[in-house]
Amino acid sequence: MSDIEIAKSVELDKITEIATKFGIQEEDLIPYGKYKAKVDNQLMKKLENRDNGKLILVTSINPTPLGEGKTTISIGLSDGLNRIGKKSILALREPSLGPVFGMKGGATGGGYAQVAPMDEINLHFTGDIHSITSANNLISAMIDNHLYFGNKLKFKKVIWKRCMDLNDRSLREIKVGLSDEKNMVPRNDGFDITVASEIMAILCLAKNLKDFERRVGNITIGFNENDEPIKVSDLKAQGAVTALMKEAMNPNIVQTLEHNLAFIHGGPFANIAHGCNSVMATQMALKLGDYVVTEAGFGADLGAEKFVDIKCRKSGLKPSAAVCVATLKALKYHGGLDVKECMLENIPALENGIENLLKHVDNIKNQYGINVVVAINKFASDTDREIEFLSEKLREAGVELSLAEVWAKGGAGAIDLAQKVMKIADKENIKFVYEAQDSLQTKIEKIATKIYGAEGVEYTEEAIKEIEDIEKLGYKEYPVCIAKTQYSFSDNAKDLQCNSPFKIHVSEVILKTGAEFVVVKTGKIFTMPGLPRIPAAEDIYVDDEGEIVGIF
Repeated sequence: MSDIEIAKSVELDKITEIATKFGIQEEDLIPYGKYKAKVDNQLMKKLENRDNGKLILVTSINPTPLGEGKTTISIGLSDGLNRIGKKSILALREPSLGPVFGMKGGATGGGYAQVAPMDEINLHFTGDIHSITSANNLISAMIDNHLYFGNKLKFKKVIWKRCMDLNDRSLREIKVGLSDEKNMVPRNDGFDITVASEIMAILCLAKNLKDFERRVGNITIGFNENDEPIKVSDLKAQGAVTALMKEAMNPNIVQTLEHNLAFIHGGPFANIAHGCNSVMATQMALKLGDYVVTEAGFGADLGAEKFVDIKCRKSGLKPSAAVCVATLKALKYHGGLDVKECMLENIPALENGIENLLKHVDNIKNQYGINVVVAINKFASDTDREIEFLSEKLREAGVELSLAEVWAKGGAGAIDLAQKVMKIADKENIKFVYEAQDSLQTKIEKIATKIYGAEGVEYTEEAIKEIEDIEKLGYKEYPVCIAKTQYSFSDNAKDLQCNSPFKIHVSEVILKTGAEFVVVKTGKIFTMPGLPRIPAAEDIYVDDEGEIVGIF
């Protein structure tokens, strides 16, 4: 059966029953039908004196077209922990429509390790991402309205972009104000995908609604004739934006196919944004569970680094353990094989590809300071000889391997992984890759050399000037959020093995005073992705019985 057929075959419990089982009372719920709900943020006041559970971070190797199953492993691990008597809760990101209709597909797991209702979560869910789109574009509308009525704030440059939650490369660069109406001010503009919007980042990093409003007011939207920043608060737009986002700020809950609790809230990409679910949802889950399994997007060079250096630094969260996910097929792909060849046993290619895994494991252990176990998402094509070879390599590195069969068996396929995670989750520990006092260039270079393995960083003249301007404005202590291809440690998506010395190439540096970090664009990275030649949207339809088919 397909993922969506499996999801439809399981009879779900009412979300009120799931919530009650995990300590959330009906009075704290805002239901969205039978199987979805939001949790009122006021619940945190009732829970503030409770001890936190242990936080488990799930990350992976650099992703490949074969898929690694990081979300599937996260869901299976949480179900596995519940099967062995621990109260485990998931804290995941919301899917974006961009990948759902593009190449990657949905983000609700697979097989018998899924969150449900799968189709609803992958499409409109509770409307959070639509709220972010509206809030973002309200700011754009108010900027252009301000220009139309005389530009009292003396905008010389607008840096705020519009957004939409679809992959549409045609909107990367546009011109607005072309109607020839009197007072209309034509200007260059563009669209980001909604999950790259600063509003999304603020949703995921804000402590509460007041903190959200403060951060929105602080967003830099442009510069005046004296090169001074203009903020959202100068437009008096922060109140209306917060009103649009009031309901979206409440975390969402759903269930796994094994009827366990899952928070799904916030959805920034990890290649162009910071790649972690909301701090509010994570903190609420930690008050309710013995273990909280959370996922950071893409490989440990991107999502896990930003989880540590942005999310944990800002929130005080400290993971107790990490899981690094891989497949034998993906490791052989990193070892130089094409997609079809990866299905066959090939020890030399596996040995080459293991280097990618070992670099991520070393980063997690020694750069982030987190105990780690490797989870292999097992496939029928995996051979005993390959598994033993990988296991020996990991033993030499001092890391345990667990074979996870969660797609076929759900939580039962993650019992070994759950036990190994519990064994290493004996302390809360974390190390930052750089210090807050470091210059922005030092921060970028520490990530590039320590985490990516680059020999250095090259900057365009424009990027150097942008860094100097940001530091002059007093934002040197902000964390950096590096926008880089997810497919390689380098900024070249085709250089999978990184055998030759390489440098990271910084093209643009963007100040995000609401999110309180600095985005650093490298290589050929776009904040508005495009669709592939054959988009997933071509196979999605509604059948004669009114059921959605084709989401994967």
